Amino acid sequence: MSIVYAFVNIALFLLLAPLFEGVMRKITARVQSRQGPPVIQPYYDLLKLLGKERMSSARNWAFRLAPLIAFASILTVTALVPLGGKVNAFGARVDAMTVVYLLTLGGVSILLGALAGRNTFGMIGASREMVTMIMVEPVLAMTLIMGAVRMRSLGLGAAMSGAFGSGAWISPVVMLVVYLLALQAFVAKQPFDTSEAEIEILEGPFIEYSGPDYALFRYAMMMKQMFYAWLFISVFVPALKAGFVPALAVQLAGTLVVFVLIALVGSTNPRLRIDQAVNYYAVLILIALGAVGLAVKGL
Repeated sequence: MSIVYAFVNIALFLLLAPLFEGVMRKITARVQSRQGPPVIQPYYDLLKLLGKERMSSARNWAFRLAPLIAFASILTVTALVPLGGKVNAFGARVDAMTVVYLLTLGGVSILLGALAGRNTFGMIGASREMVTMIMVEPVLAMTLIMGAVRMRSLGLGAAMSGAFGSGAWISPVVMLVVYLLALQAFVAKQPFDTSEAEIEILEGPFIEYSGPDYALFRYAMMMKQMFYAWLFISVFVPALKAGFVPALAVQLAGTLVVFVLIALVGSTNPRLRIDQAVNYYAVLILIALGAVGLAVKGL
């Protein structure tokens, strides 16, 4: 059953990530007084892209492998995480830093594909993606490190459930605020969608991709959004002890609420310049470091 849980994780993320994306699009449209696309539009978009011809402007191995690496990395992450409070056979064998490495690998694959495409707009998007990755991923790492410090274990399950696990509350509350403030950057939505910046640089690092390759990138980004929203609920909302199904239902309902919050913030805030975003990220890193320090002190 432990192995089965891993495949349930993958199936749920594959099925629900486009739905959550559709909900977010719908709410954004409503806030902006538009009708908006149907909630299931992301499924249609992915199917349409998968049915298109693959156009490769750069005939090299890096350009071809980048979408596969991005999709495989987030797929592996979803297989490892303790969805519904159940640590599966794969997740029990890795530590929390493995998740950080895999998510970073997905970001590196985007850089690799953009640079291999040799498009000016793509390179601009790649440089912004690199800056965002360097400045934002430490917040994720410190969120998991704080849980590991409090539970005195780097195990993935312990790190994800350790925020409020030892009674002290100052460090988890500080980290909760930091995570919320970093959430838009994690999911690359306004005001932190600087790497894609559709109006400025025409989808940035993905400009040379089309068809199935672009579908893999889009699918990976949808799943990554769902992961960060789910992680907030998993880390900062106490897990139910009533079994797998009730705990899973609570986590998915909480994830939907987080997506609503992302949509509301993204639809009501203009995009920040890259220098403004970097300054914002730097402040979050300092506060996150402070939260880890408080956890070390047992606060």
